[in-house]
Amino acid sequence: VMLVPLVVLAVPSLLIGWFTIGPVLFGDFFEGSIFVRPEHDVLARIGETFHGPGGFVLHALQVPATYLSLLGVLAAWFLYIKRPELPQRIVEACGPVYRLLTNKFYVDEIYQAVFAGGARNLGRALWRVGDVAVIDGAAVNGSARVVGWMSGIVRRLQSGYLYHYAFTMIIGLAALLGWYVLR
Repeated sequence: VMLVPLVVLAVPSLLIGWFTIGPVLFGDFFEGSIFVRPEHDVLARIGETFHGPGGFVLHALQVPATYLSLLGVLAAWFLYIKRPELPQRIVEACGPVYRLLTNKFYVDEIYQAVFAGGARNLGRALWRVGDVAVIDGAAVNGSARVVGWMSGIVRRLQSGYLYHYAFTMIIGLAALLGWYVLR
């Protein structure tokens, strides 16, 4: 499904890269907008051995990785196109090795048990103490309990009679004036 769009994108990418690698990396393509200190100019060192895009292709033909990649493509063609029954027979013959490789040497499971498990337990403990006890218990529910307690006290002071409220305001005003005068 994705092969055709990837090839359609790869061909122009290769052509654009082939013709622009020199000016972009080693020329004045950016017209001085990027400043690199001389001691950090890695591209200058690469540029000393750069012989154009053809040199990249020739270099690729000289390294073992290219031939190992081609050997992998050939092995995949042989195993899945030419002899499709062969992979299942290999799995049956090399069961433990196959499981070890498909489970990536169990590195993920070991990491989960050794490192991530401890971090998960630490997170759970911090959640119990920090979130449940402090934030939910004291801050959220605790403040609601304090408001409920204070409203129970203030509820007794509120009778609904206007003269009670006026008397409370007069007492408050007298206390405020007394505090202001005596300070």
